[in-house]
Amino acid sequence: MNLKIGRMPHGERNSIGDVPGVRVGHCTIDNERHKTGVTVVMPCEDDIFKRKMVAAQHVLNGFGKTAGLMQIAELGTLETPIALTNTLNVGKVHDAMVEYMCRQAEQRGYAITSVNPVICECNDASLNDIRERAVEQSHVFAAIESASPSFAEGDVGAGKGMTCHDLKGGIGSSSRLMEVDGEVFHLGVLVQTNHGSLSDLRIDGQMVGQEIERRIHEDTPDQGSCIMILATDLPLTARQLTRVIRRCSVGLARLGSYIGHGSGEVMIGFSTANRIPENAGCFQLRCIHESQINKAFRAAAEATEEAVLRSMYFANPVTGYSGKVRRSLKEFWQP
Repeated sequence: MNLKIGRMPHGERNSIGDVPGVRVGHCTIDNERHKTGVTVVMPCEDDIFKRKMVAAQHVLNGFGKTAGLMQIAELGTLETPIALTNTLNVGKVHDAMVEYMCRQAEQRGYAITSVNPVICECNDASLNDIRERAVEQSHVFAAIESASPSFAEGDVGAGKGMTCHDLKGGIGSSSRLMEVDGEVFHLGVLVQTNHGSLSDLRIDGQMVGQEIERRIHEDTPDQGSCIMILATDLPLTARQLTRVIRRCSVGLARLGSYIGHGSGEVMIGFSTANRIPENAGCFQLRCIHESQINKAFRAAAEATEEAVLRSMYFANPVTGYSGKVRRSLKEFWQP
């Protein structure tokens, strides 16, 4: 997609995979009745349970069924991968992630007696027979196994059954580069998009959605959800991360979302710069000066806006189990 959003440069992959150590994997379930799956964000390649990451969460509108946010809010740390799926599969994916973490710990020579998996969801029931809860442990493990810094976007993994601005939504990602005191840092955002109304859709300030709506006569209230995962190697405290991830909402607003009643807008962020050692007395954390944080604010807004667009642009048209069709943005718009 050849579209420049905002002012800041993006990384080599223009995705969350530009943050060193971060990988993403998908497992897609695509058959006559099921258009769904799971997407897993792997924050690092080493043991995140023993060396936790500084993390934050923010719920803008809470019409959602996530797991793991309460402990992030209380402790400001992340200790597992982050999984995305559909609404009725949160429990099954949570169970699979517990199993994965227990197996990893056993292989490394210790036992886990408590763990806080982070699972987020959007509802894909308009295209997927969600009641059959098709995502199994094997799908979660397959997504983890496939994780890579380079990954597909669009109607893949947890994005297979998503709808965004009444067109096909899915998984999208984008990144930005920031320079602080001569050092270059990365900030990447990955989104699961299932929100917005077509007539409200704006791209680079242009009311693209209204023209598309006149052609396909599809326009429903803004009542879906959007999950936003932000990763960065910028050294931030949990409080600073909270401030940064809130700016992901700016990206949604620039595209025309007003965050409707039935929408679940959830933001989770982590920094790879500071790792929390196990059983430490005192330890040192590095963080940027607050006077420099505007760079991260802008990066979060721009990367989210572009990630949502990419989730739509790279998605193919999908016909759901009941015959419902979601068209692709690239059928109607080219950058």
